[in-house]
Amino acid sequence: MLDEVGNAYSRRAAEYTEILGSMDAVHPLDRQLVSSWADAIDGRIIDAGCGPGHWTNFLHERGAAAHGVDLVPEFIDRAHSAYPDVPFSVGSLETLDAAPGTVSGILSWYSLIHHEPSTIGIPLLEFARALRPGGTLLLGFFDSTAAEEFAHAVTPAYRWPVNDLSEELTSAGFDVIETHRRTISGQRPHAAIIAQRKDPG
Repeated sequence: MLDEVGNAYSRRAAEYTEILGSMDAVHPLDRQLVSSWADAIDGRIIDAGCGPGHWTNFLHERGAAAHGVDLVPEFIDRAHSAYPDVPFSVGSLETLDAAPGTVSGILSWYSLIHHEPSTIGIPLLEFARALRPGGTLLLGFFDSTAAEEFAHAVTPAYRWPVNDLSEELTSAGFDVIETHRRTISGQRPHAAIIAQRKDPG
């Protein structure tokens, strides 16, 4: 499944970057949420599923020690070209290049929407492994009343109820500390969750 997703985005990387690959395309409320979350973090942040790197650069410009990771080499090439002072690498969200408990924050902004509900726990457990106790995850996704597939422009994706995804986070070792919803007429409903890594002890 991940290979299919990566290949689909590889084929449309240029188009995606042109339409969505800049902060100009970001809703002001999303920018505000990510800013306030990042400002409370002292330490390394991984932008997991960074795409063409605009969010990673946004965090970098705010003084964060941000590192972007994406499955799609074409996105990482574009990120390196656009933001040469920001670290990026090709990698899977299911096997982050981070020792256990060494990351202070993970931004996963719509980067898990292509995971089937039966597999969503795999990257969430990996995020929990990488985060230090007390570290936080900011997860953006499409809101819904049921976990259901929809026809995304690139490749099939999934919407989630906030409560259902919160339960998945709890099972993976997180405490949900904030939930946010945003609805705009004519667009899919959006949601975000901030979750804190529990102390395993």
